[in-house]
Amino acid sequence: MKEYLAARQKLVDEALDRLLPKVTLKPKTIHKAMRYSIFAGGKRLRPILSLAAAECCGGSVEAAMPLACAVECVHTYSLIHDDLPCMDDDDFRRGVPTSHKVFGEGIAVLAGDALLTFAFELLTLAQGWPRYPIREIVQELAVAAGSRHLVAGQVVDLESEGKKISQSLLNFIHESKTAALLRSSIRLGAMSANATPAQLRNLSDFGRSLGLAFQVIDDILDVTQTTEKLGKSAGKDIAAEKATFPAVVGLEKSRKIAQKLTKEAREALRPFGKRAELLLGMADYLLERDY
Repeated sequence: MKEYLAARQKLVDEALDRLLPKVTLKPKTIHKAMRYSIFAGGKRLRPILSLAAAECCGGSVEAAMPLACAVECVHTYSLIHDDLPCMDDDDFRRGVPTSHKVFGEGIAVLAGDALLTFAFELLTLAQGWPRYPIREIVQELAVAAGSRHLVAGQVVDLESEGKKISQSLLNFIHESKTAALLRSSIRLGAMSANATPAQLRNLSDFGRSLGLAFQVIDDILDVTQTTEKLGKSAGKDIAAEKATFPAVVGLEKSRKIAQKLTKEAREALRPFGKRAELLLGMADYLLERDY
């Protein structure tokens, strides 16, 4: 699995390098800032899931790649903004100083804006498919990144700091802020393969469970790992009194929830049989990760 992920990460990085505006293009500062955060060492989990979902449905890496890169641009934009002093205020991301520490807050905001906008430019590189015209492709990513999902999760996350919240509200935060984009990554990959409605439903269920499990594990790692291991400030969620699974339900129950969600993710892939081996392997890999 590590070899597969490394090979796919290299493919995604090469595509992003080819597609993103070059640093020589005026104004150089914004394109340098965009590339700084994109190439700051991300694991490329979301685009790799897009590619794997496409292959699971009989599609190709080539057809899925523009959509996969678009998702990574949205994800990176969200991290740049998430790290700003007015949001979660973090100095490190992916093991290096955050965008606003290098370029200043103004350019960091604009770099995030530019990456979000560029994501939708990338979607237009696809020609569309019989079941999924470009209009549906654009809508898929727009809804996942907008005020009903990714932005919604960030809003409620900010509003919940220092408060005692229910597990259902915590689920809403994580399903919106993390799981929705991860689920959309998988759906976009399936769409690029012209997946059947049944295939898309099963992969959607897989994405939701996997996305939530991913965030639960992220919460666990924040309180069990070091800053050096994580590549970002460890223990910061506790210091900021963030709403996390360990804070709301405890560490051991959090681990059990992650295991249950991973089991649900695996069950959703059962109809695909051996075609889902890569996605199943990724689900297990994410459950067992330590950073």
